[in-house]
Amino acid sequence: MNKSALIKLSIAMTIFGSIGFFSRLSGLPSLELVFVRCISATVFLTAYWLISGKYTRETWQKKEMTAILIGGVFLVLNWIFFFASFEKTAITVAISIYNLAPIIVLIIGWIFFKDRIKLLGILAVVLAFIGTVLISGISINDLSGGKSVVGPFYALAASLLYAFVIITGKYIKQASPYLVTIIQTFIGVIMLLPFVHYSFFMHLTAANWFYSIFTGIVHTGIVYLLFYGSIRSLPTPVISALTYLDPLVAILLDVLITGFVPAYLQILGILFIFIALSYTFRKQQSSE
Repeated sequence: MNKSALIKLSIAMTIFGSIGFFSRLSGLPSLELVFVRCISATVFLTAYWLISGKYTRETWQKKEMTAILIGGVFLVLNWIFFFASFEKTAITVAISIYNLAPIIVLIIGWIFFKDRIKLLGILAVVLAFIGTVLISGISINDLSGGKSVVGPFYALAASLLYAFVIITGKYIKQASPYLVTIIQTFIGVIMLLPFVHYSFFMHLTAANWFYSIFTGIVHTGIVYLLFYGSIRSLPTPVISALTYLDPLVAILLDVLITGFVPAYLQILGILFIFIALSYTFRKQQSSE
């Protein structure tokens, strides 16, 4: 096994697991944070793309450009809801629900693309749904009492949008991951430009600016370079296993730093979601 690739992917997933923690330290609402992230990532990745000479090996196809553009819209909206969920609920809750994306892809493929699904697949979907209800920590009494469901809803919306990103990505074969990310983050800059409240930036401290730009350069730029620079050298089972580092790190940071203590039913919900996810990873391995 390629040890260098293994280390790169492990670092990438570990860094990405801290994104919820950094987003809270940025001092920015979700939309403005995504705007900064898109600008930082676009500048960083474009510089790398040009300096490394990778732009000379790009293949441009109109059909792929359409998929990239549509995927870019989904990606930016996904980020907005993803960061918004951190503002309304615990990071552990948001991350666990957000990681339902592969399950949602499974459901969409089953309904709209007539993909075959086995009994275990149906059980995984049911288990994921039960896990989502449990991790949200919301009961029928809470709903009747007016408890906010906004946070878990935002996380679920982000998960759905990320599932769309995954699906549109299946139609992108020739363009490099770097070109795709550059175009999609640039789309984010254009999309959000009219809606950003620039007054929020006036009161940021130096630390706030550091954490905001960090999410763009490190959590997007560097993580993407590490991720795409390693996955082609690793077997699918290893990649699937290492992706669990992302939610694991996020949950550990939430518990150890922010002091979140999940209830027993929420812990059960986390386990249900991870068990359901393990099915989607096994399905991917068997199809390759």
